[in-house]
Amino acid sequence: MGLFNLFSKDKKKSLDKGLKKTKEGFFSKLTRSIAGKTKVDDEVLDDLEEILVTSDVGVDTTLKIIDRIEERVSKDKYFGTEELNKILREEISSLLEENNSGSETEFVIPQQDAPYVIMVVGVNGVGKTTTIGKLAYQFKKAGKKVVLGAADTFRAAAIDQLKIWSERVDVPIVTQKMGSDPASVAFDTLQSAQAQDADVVIIDTAGRLHNKVNLMNELGKVKKVMKKVIPDAPHEVMLVLDASTGQNAIEQAKQFTRVTEVTGMALTKLDGTAKGGVVIGISDLFKIPVRYIGVGERMEDLQVFNKYEFVDSLFGEEQEA
Repeated sequence: MGLFNLFSKDKKKSLDKGLKKTKEGFFSKLTRSIAGKTKVDDEVLDDLEEILVTSDVGVDTTLKIIDRIEERVSKDKYFGTEELNKILREEISSLLEENNSGSETEFVIPQQDAPYVIMVVGVNGVGKTTTIGKLAYQFKKAGKKVVLGAADTFRAAAIDQLKIWSERVDVPIVTQKMGSDPASVAFDTLQSAQAQDADVVIIDTAGRLHNKVNLMNELGKVKKVMKKVIPDAPHEVMLVLDASTGQNAIEQAKQFTRVTEVTGMALTKLDGTAKGGVVIGISDLFKIPVRYIGVGERMEDLQVFNKYEFVDSLFGEEQEA
């Protein structure tokens, strides 16, 4: 068992399994780099730097971690390689703490009178629609009344996929025909959610428009129209990223944070990649909380991101069956 048993046994097993490729890739490299060495010297730190970068933690975040470890080594001349995992664990936890990522353990929303509105953004193919469906499932499971809005009206497939998820999860959905004004869909969705006394509204948006100006204008218009129904909506702008794309996910985050105010992130497909370090890099680089992570195909495999459980799965023993 890990140090932080905040999740159920099943969730912990799912997280361990989802991060297995990242853990194995990282620690096999680390073990090889320190084999036969007893102290943390410049060579060990150089190897560690390379391992972190190739695990998609990112150059800037890697240098920050290395600097912190160097500072600790300089204070303790007897700092040995057997302590490196413990120090790495502490520094990564500290970074996530500083960036407000991973403080929750359950699917919760703030208490308020109006429905809590989540606008979901991200490019096509990152698992955006699947994340919305799984998020709806988790909120409904938590006892919340959920309404979906299919405002990605540029692709018929996006509307159809969200309809399938609404049926699968058994939550209502608001749609219009392909090519309709996305802002109009958002407006209708919020009005419908109010009429149904819903707790949570999740609005899908277009995955890609042909230039940044169009994207900025479209998202701005959707937000503006929402405020006509619920003045402080959207309460969350959720960017969905595919963790398996590594540095490309960081580039997508740069593009979206330039054109709209992203307040939270969801990273998908962690189970299919050894690039799980990108979670650490993205949290540090953008100072935007990572809210959710996808660690498998099941609906239960979209998890609330908790820094303690994440680090525990990377550095600790796997949950026993």
